[in-house]
Parts: sequence; C-alpha cells; structure tokens
Amino acid sequence: MSTTEQLPDSGLVRSSELSRVRLAPNPGPMSLDGTNSYVLAAPGSGSTVVVDPGPLDEEHLQALAGAGTVELVLITHRHPDHTEASRRFAELTGAPVRALDPKYCVGGDPLGADESIKAAGLQIRVLATPGHTSDSVCFWLPDDGGNGSVLTGDTILGRGTTVLDYPDGTLGDYLQTLEMLADLGAATVLPGHGPVQPDLSSLVLTYRDHREERLEQIRTALDHIGSNAGAGDIADLVYADVPANVRAAAELSVAAQLAYLRSNG
Repeated sequence: MSTTEQLPDSGLVRSSELSRVRLAPNPGPMSLDGTNSYVLAAPGSGSTVVVDPGPLDEEHLQALAGAGTVELVLITHRHPDHTEASRRFAELTGAPVRALDPKYCVGGDPLGADESIKAAGLQIRVLATPGHTSDSVCFWLPDDGGNGSVLTGDTILGRGTTVLDYPDGTLGDYLQTLEMLADLGAATVLPGHGPVQPDLSSLVLTYRDHREERLEQIRTALDHIGSNAGAGDIADLVYADVPANVRAAAELSVAAQLAYLRSNG
C-alpha cells in the first residue's frame, strides 16, 4: 500500500508499513497543518496503539477509535495539542494512556526511559529525548520497514525546526538527543507535525547544522550589542524576519541558546 493512500471514510492515511496517521483539525503557527495522531498495528493484529490523540475534537477521536480496538495510548510530550483529548479518549476506548510525566497518564503507569513495550503485535521502544520539553519521548519501531521508524513528536518535525520550550526544554539536552537519534540511521520519521520524512539521520544533521548556525548568529549579536543582552534584543537581530505570531517562540529559542552559551563560557 502506498504511504499516501487514503483509507475509506476514516481520514486515516497509511504513513508506514505499521502505521496510519490522521491529521487533527488544529492548524496554527505552532502546530503547522495540525497534530498528527498515529494508529499503530502489526498486520493481522486485533488491536491498535494510538500515539498522541491530540485536541478535544469528537470526530477526530471517533475516527481513531474506529480504526480498531485500542489497546494502549502513548503520549510523546505534555503540550495540549498532543494531550488535550487524552482523558476523553480513555473514556471512549477504555485504553490506558501512558506518558513519561505521571500527570498526563490516565489509568496507566508512567513510561520508563528505554522501556520496551509489546502491544498490537508490535515491539515499541521508548526513547527519552528531552530538549523540546523535559518530558519528550520518541517511539522507535525497529520492525517498521527496512530501516524501522521513529515517532518523533515535536522533537523532529516534518517541516521547519523545533522550538525549545525553555526553561523546561534546554539546548544542551536537545543536542544530546540529536546525537542519540542519529545513531538510529535512516529510519522513517513519523513526526508530530508535518509530513513523513524518509531518513532520520539526514534530518538530524540538518537540525544540528541549523542549531550551530543560530548559535553563531547569537554570538555575533552578542559581540555587537553586548554580552549582557536579553533574549528580546537578540531576537530583534537574529529573528527579525519572523512573523509576529511566532515571535514569542523565537524569543524562547533565543533564551535557550543564550543559557547554553553562558553555561559553556
């Protein structure tokens, strides 16, 4: 089946051999086209795993629930565009919701870093990937196609780059996360926003180069306006071209990078 084949009447699209995706109706400057909710299952499995049920939209949740008996719900991180519907979806399906942070679990235990989960006929590996937020995780499906796949949440996007939710998310953590993800090679990227991407390791290199470029721009800005400059002053120079509706996110990223530079001398 093609990775772009629409599945009848559900809004679900095949995104990899073992996954289908449905786009939630919450487009915006930070969510791009909307949140990607994934339905995972091995061929012939009588149950599914749903990753990030997304916003509280009944039609969206009914479509996810209708894709098969939901055995388990997994959460990539705490942001409401991924978690808002968790409690309602648990009520709808009876499935436990598991996240790294206990506050976002519903009837299920918190996830463990490096935990291995068996559900819906699948082997799912939990990867702790802090940086975007402190509780961010990715889910690695090593048997999904020739190179496996990774559900990356907001750690790696299908388009654009990730905002670090500083001070909860830090650049030091994020750079370590990128190094770890690079070791997974050319896995398919199943992102929380944006289109599926074919090669995780290549995308990680692009992300790492982008971060180094931004750090150099901030060093230059500090040399120009003074070492004690604040995030707003730096953003005026480095992110002068960003739209007003993402200006706050740009300042968060600058604050994270300033903290990283100052902590590293």
